[in-house]
Amino acid sequence: MSRVIFAWNYIEWGGAQIHFLALIREARKYLDILVLLPEGTDPQFLGFLEEEGIRYEQFRGSIDLAQKSGVKAKLARHWQRIKSEHAMLRKIGEAGLTDTIVHTDISPGQSLLSLVWLCLRTSVFITLHNAQPAVSRLRWTLWKLKYGVISRFENFHVFCTNEHAANYYRQLFSGRVARDIKLTYDSINPVEIDEALRDKFDREAELRNLGIPDNNFIVLTVGQFIDRKGRWTLLDAAEMVKAKTEDIRFVWVTPSLPNNCEADRIAEYDLGETFRLIRSADVGTDRRSILRFYQIADIFALPSFVEGIPIALLEAMAAGIPCISTNVYGIPEAIIHEKTGLLIEAGDPGALADAIMRLHKDTFLRAEIARGGRDRARSVFDERIAARTAVSEYKKAFGSNEL
Repeated sequence: MSRVIFAWNYIEWGGAQIHFLALIREARKYLDILVLLPEGTDPQFLGFLEEEGIRYEQFRGSIDLAQKSGVKAKLARHWQRIKSEHAMLRKIGEAGLTDTIVHTDISPGQSLLSLVWLCLRTSVFITLHNAQPAVSRLRWTLWKLKYGVISRFENFHVFCTNEHAANYYRQLFSGRVARDIKLTYDSINPVEIDEALRDKFDREAELRNLGIPDNNFIVLTVGQFIDRKGRWTLLDAAEMVKAKTEDIRFVWVTPSLPNNCEADRIAEYDLGETFRLIRSADVGTDRRSILRFYQIADIFALPSFVEGIPIALLEAMAAGIPCISTNVYGIPEAIIHEKTGLLIEAGDPGALADAIMRLHKDTFLRAEIARGGRDRARSVFDERIAARTAVSEYKKAFGSNEL
């Protein structure tokens, strides 16, 4: 049976992995699936794979995604990336590439040689989630050269998860690859969300378990607690909101808790019970538990700096929760201001605080954007649409539309 290997070399999980799960659900109807990922991957995500009955194998060596400062630290991270990619490629080779294609999460800008190695052996797909921040003319020229090299391979294919990213990468790739970039939107599973919403859920009891009065107004965020998600912007806004009212609480659900340095910075805000950081594994070990947990929220806020289209945001919209996010990258493809949510500029805690207070006071607006967001998320960002696009391209790579 023809096979797709999904492979990546970092241990953190988030929207990219949930996106891959959506593609896998559809692809496994026609193809054998193997996931290759590093040792040390969050057990919660491994649990998601096991829950779906998806076969996976692990290799030793992962990339460090943390921001680094200083030449020595950056060189060390670069070397670690090279070693982790080598370990991943070795594992792919061991798995065998007969009647197999590879879908991986590396890009030509950093990993050209790895992609060339793969393309010399099989058909290769990559998914690009967001455009890159502005770079110097020299770096752009270097990227153009690298993306041009990989564009020469007829068996190399690109998916983008939003139109903003697709338009950006059409400038870097060349020829057929640039013309044939396919959109596989970051997306949601409406059936899974509806099942979670139908489950018995005692919001008052859940809030009591968190030590939050059940009459409080809850602002929920779901995602990694990292800089690009706007964590400090949200805490700055929470500080402003706290000065105006005591009945708004902030809850952030994250795959991993902050380190000691980050915890110290959180403590400096002196938010007390106004802000609560919760590990997603403590919410539940399966996806349905996390989706069910969205029901504690009155509104959802994600003040990101860099995003494609955040799946957590789409899930909140699809669950009928009014949302606030930022006017960056692919997010405006999901949130149309004052129709399907509220948009603010990234890094503006005052605007975030104002938007939260506006929705807190305006029940009519909350209801209107909740309804609009729900309709848009379900009509445009249904994962089955994105997955069918991907599977159609896999079939073409195998030379058949009848797998």
